[in-house]
Amino acid sequence: MDWPALEQAVRTCTLCPLHATRTNPVFGVGNRSAQWMIIGEAPGAEEDRQGEPFVGRAGQLLNSMLKAVGLTREQVFIANILKSRPPHNRDPQPAEVGACIPYLYRQIELVNPVLILCVGRIAAQTLLETGETIGKLRGRLHTLASGRPLIVTYHPAYLLRSPGEKRKSWADLVLAMQTFERLTGGRSAT
Repeated sequence: MDWPALEQAVRTCTLCPLHATRTNPVFGVGNRSAQWMIIGEAPGAEEDRQGEPFVGRAGQLLNSMLKAVGLTREQVFIANILKSRPPHNRDPQPAEVGACIPYLYRQIELVNPVLILCVGRIAAQTLLETGETIGKLRGRLHTLASGRPLIVTYHPAYLLRSPGEKRKSWADLVLAMQTFERLTGGRSAT
């Protein structure tokens, strides 16, 4: 599927029950030729209302995190594991992930990023197919089955609740910058 077909498929998807309760599917936003791709877990209430990932306070913090490494929201592509909001922001269920993950994998193929920054436990465990804690997954370079490099860090919503962890998240961003520079020979992400 190309971008228009993929967007249409997400917009009309009924593969899991979440379609019945969503206000808007949350397809993803940003530069469709981005060198960095940011992946979270699922839309929250505000994302469901606006149809855009990472809005509200967590989105503002993500924007600040990107700015700290010299990027803007418009320079990266931002997506989630799920395209519809789980009720009460509960964790995604395996069947929901199974229904949605092909859309994300196709987005990754189309964007073809140099680096993926995975924010949050659910997104990291899903993409890396592991049950390891985020504390064990962050701080090192991972590779997806497709061979794409991936760095794990804390979700901005978690950092808002646990500001003491921001230092660890900054270390993850530094690792991401260093990895990107090594992979591109120091080329800018812009």
